[in-house]
Amino acid sequence: MRVLALDYGSARCGCALSDPTGTLATPIEAVERPATRKGFARVVDLVRDREAERVIVGLPLGLSGADTDQTREARAWADRLSAAVRVPVELYDGRFTTAIAARAGSDRTSEDSRAAAVLLEDWLARHAREVAG
Repeated sequence: MRVLALDYGSARCGCALSDPTGTLATPIEAVERPATRKGFARVVDLVRDREAERVIVGLPLGLSGADTDQTREARAWADRLSAAVRVPVELYDGRFTTAIAARAGSDRTSEDSRAAAVLLEDWLARHAREVAG
């Protein structure tokens, strides 16, 4: 199962894609301004073009686990995406992904997409049987 992970932010949406076996998470090009009509269309096209069978959207919960303004924005955006694509869209705890991605720095990929890869690696580890099945 190919899974697309999105680290949503109003300025940029980091993106990462799993291999078909659900083993590897690879950062891919981020989408600029994903809440705009053009940016949102790019995300929808990405789901289709990369043949994603599931989309994971990072949920930026506060450190206490409570919702913040950013959490509510990400939930609303994920709902909008869910209505626009034909595959399941799932929210997944995205706390600490950016901090982990920053430590794993690389000039080749954006920090946002590395954060999406961290999110996807964690999701894949927790759902290994489901992905393989």
